[in-house]
Amino acid sequence: MKTFNLPGPKARSLIERDNKVISPSYPRGYPFAMERGRGVEVWDVDGNRFLDFAAGIAVVTTGHSHPKVVQAIQEQAEKFIHISSDFYHEKWVELAETINRIAPFSEEAVSFMTNSGTESVEAAIKLARSHTERTQFIGFLGGFHGRTMGSIAFTASKKVYRHGFFPLMSGVVHVPYPDPYRQILESLPQEDYGDTVVRYIEEQILTKIIPPDDLAGILVEPIQGEGGYIVPSSGFFPALRRLCDKYGILLIADEVQSGIGRTGKWWAIEHFGVEPDIVCTAKGIASGMPLGVMFARKRIMDWEKGAHGNTYGGNPIACAAALATISLVENEYMQNATEVGRYTKEMAEEILFNKYSSIGEIRGQGLMIGIEFVEDRVTKKPAEQLRDAIIENAFQQGLILLGCGKSTIRLAPPLCVTREEVDEALEILDKVIMIGEGEVNTIAA
Repeated sequence: MKTFNLPGPKARSLIERDNKVISPSYPRGYPFAMERGRGVEVWDVDGNRFLDFAAGIAVVTTGHSHPKVVQAIQEQAEKFIHISSDFYHEKWVELAETINRIAPFSEEAVSFMTNSGTESVEAAIKLARSHTERTQFIGFLGGFHGRTMGSIAFTASKKVYRHGFFPLMSGVVHVPYPDPYRQILESLPQEDYGDTVVRYIEEQILTKIIPPDDLAGILVEPIQGEGGYIVPSSGFFPALRRLCDKYGILLIADEVQSGIGRTGKWWAIEHFGVEPDIVCTAKGIASGMPLGVMFARKRIMDWEKGAHGNTYGGNPIACAAALATISLVENEYMQNATEVGRYTKEMAEEILFNKYSSIGEIRGQGLMIGIEFVEDRVTKKPAEQLRDAIIENAFQQGLILLGCGKSTIRLAPPLCVTREEVDEALEILDKVIMIGEGEVNTIAA
């Protein structure tokens, strides 16, 4: 297995130029400078090959530069690139019709097109307030919903996202996410932890902080992304849906990272057998083109003309890329996410979990898998230093990874990933976990 000496000379030169003209706020993980990509493979500017198991933060759903997505982009670009949301075009309508067909609720779906996940969340906040004529919301600790001024009021995964930006949008109260591995609240005997969280919302938040008739919506990730790739307890969403129905609260699903087939279903919330009222999506919907969608039940999308809008929403090139992406996911890659995702999780447990006590848990759905590292499995103390060492060493071995939560590594490759590519990635992970444990133990000694 080859070890690179990174960054190479061309990468160093590019990074030096970048440092002079690009905002320092971007949280760069390590010095990877991309030159090209195809499928799951990417190459840096010095010609080094990598396996990409981050997929641009779960964005390149169909792999880098899938020929059918490229063709769709090229064909649309030759016709026209932009017309603005003041007018009409075929791809915009066709995409909204497609969203309506695959929406995770039985009612007709109406879409508002955006350019990113955070913009989709901002639109959902406004729609929820407009429709309910209420002002308050509930979010979850560990959640990530974006970094603009409305969405950051819900984001609660890292303090750096909020530092220096107070006061934020008012009207958001946070509660614990139903993480079965790290339970904050105390459950009743035989009570599912998801039921515990919902009981806490009703008995504490709705009794002491927010009157139910002031609560517009509850914004939640069906599987937490930035917070640690956390799959909630099984009883959570059915109980949450019942609570929302009881008090007329909108259930808003943030599927920005988990949607578009990544978990083996169009939407992660479908794994839990409930229907949301509003859905936010972006990231993987257009294989890398900047596009987001906020869609809702038709009876909820009732705001007046001019209440919300944007210039680039429904961009024809982005919509064309999205239609090609959805077709590929529907016909090939959603099933692959289920099958190869199951294989990845099983092999990771067999090869890694049973070998390294520093792995506390391997969890996920489809190709949204988290490996959490701990100092020991009893205390479950997060092993942040070890996680960071593993990611850095994996980069030097030709594997692109990203962290999430305090000490979790996410496995989120393009949905076209093969078993052979998974085997290669796990072989690298096996090696770099051993290296990382040695480095951390040496420092501790």
